[in-house]
Parts: sequence; C-alpha cells; structure tokens
Amino acid sequence: MDRPSPPPQWLPPVPAADPPAPAAPPPASQQPEPEQSALKRALGPLFLVVALVAKFGKVAFVAVKGLKFLTTSATMLVSVAAYALIWGWKFAVGFVLLLLVHEYGHVLQLRREGIKASAPIFIPFMGALIWAKSLGKDAVAEARVGLAGPILGSLGAAVCMVIGFATDEDFWKALAFTGFFLNLFNLLPLGFLDGARAAAAMSPWMWLVGVFGAVVLTLTFPNPIIVLLTLLGIWETYRRFKDLRSGDPQITEYYRVSPRNRLLVAAVYLGLIALLVLGMDATHIERDFDDV
Repeated sequence: MDRPSPPPQWLPPVPAADPPAPAAPPPASQQPEPEQSALKRALGPLFLVVALVAKFGKVAFVAVKGLKFLTTSATMLVSVAAYALIWGWKFAVGFVLLLLVHEYGHVLQLRREGIKASAPIFIPFMGALIWAKSLGKDAVAEARVGLAGPILGSLGAAVCMVIGFATDEDFWKALAFTGFFLNLFNLLPLGFLDGARAAAAMSPWMWLVGVFGAVVLTLTFPNPIIVLLTLLGIWETYRRFKDLRSGDPQITEYYRVSPRNRLLVAAVYLGLIALLVLGMDATHIERDFDDV
C-alpha cells in the first residue's frame, strides 16, 4: 500500500548571490614560507644544541664542577649525622674532617703521578673513598699513593694533638687519638687498605699477613664492618696473587721493584707505624664518647 506523500512546504525564494570578490593577497610578512628541506629540518635541533653549548658551555662546566663539590659535601653531611648519633656532632665534624684530610693525601699524590682522581665520597661507618683509573705506572707509584693518605692524615691528627696539649682539652686529645688509630688501621696490608698498596712494593707476601690479621680481628672483635673488610680483603688478595701467577709480562714488570725503592718504602711504612703508635700512646686518655 502506497503512503501518501507529505504536502509540499512553502519556502521563500532565495535571492541570487553576487559573485564573490577576489580575496586580497596577504601581506608579504604573513605569506607562508616555502617548505624546508628534509635535511634542514633534521639538522635544525643539532644546530640549536651546538649554539646552546657554545653559549652556555662554560656555565655547564662550572655546574658540573659544582655538582662534584655538592656530592662530596652531601656525603660528608650524611656521615656527620651518622657519627653524631654515637659521639655527638662536634666530635663527628672533627672526625669527618680528618677523613677528608686523609683522602686528599691520596688525591694530591695521584695528581703528582699525572692521574686524575674523583672527589672524595664518604660512606658512614666505612670511611671515604676516591676513584682513579690507576694508582700509578708501577708498584712503587702505587705505594706512594697509598702512603700519602696516612701521612697527610697523621699530620692532621698531629695538629689536633698540639691543640689538645696547648689547651689541655680532652676533646682535642681524643680526636687526635682517633685520627692516629684511623691511619694506623689503614696501614694493615689487606685488600683495598693503604697498607696493601705499600706492600705491593715491599713484598706481595705481606698481603697474607694482612689476611691473617683481619681474621684475628674478626674473631676478636666481630662486627659487620670488620667482617666485610675481611671478606673483601681475602677476595682482593686472591685476585692479585692470581694475576701474579698468570705470567703476564706487564704484570711482572709492574711488580718489579729495585732493592733501593723497596727499602725506602719499607722505611716510610715502618716509620709511620712507629710514629702513629707513639701518637696514640701520647693522646690516650680514659674517656667516654657519650660525653663528647
């Protein structure tokens, strides 16, 4: 069945529109530029980076140097806060400064050897450390770098001792004693400690003495830090002896030390130990760190 169509609706007539006038051309400043080539679009960001580096390169270099300084400062503050929980903030500040003096002994000697070194990084209850690509061209250079830390660190402790005797204050004497002990402990010929660096020029067999001493310390004064140092020391000793037995000519040449240099390193090493023991004896007092 067909549906009836709807009735037509009336619409008013639409007047005829005038033909559109031609649009005026945009000003020259607003006309679109020709499309850039693919090469220019690809190199555009590179040119921008080069321009920024050329303009702000010096500022960036200063910022990186500042970042290294901030890293050292931040880790120092963390260490001070950690040690302050045990000894109080005054002693903690003095102890961390003695660590800083010790580490800069290594840094200065590395620079004398022509080797770049990182800024010191402090690790609470583990001391501090620096990074370098090497410790010198041979075992004698390594010994010089290793002994430079305890030498400068001992001088820092000696300054505290002089102040302590001049003022007759136990605080400075206790700080000096701790500094002397810190540097004496680092002369243990074990693993990554400074004494192992000196032993490389005297006799690698001294590393076994260091392992024995670390085991005795672990059994006598068991604590996580000494256990960790002992394990790391055993591993480093094993690695070094393995290198020595490899027969590599470069490694053999590295550990080739003249008798004269061997005696000089031994004299400095043993003499420094004797002076540190005397310093500890001179500054030893009955004290309680909780009262510092």
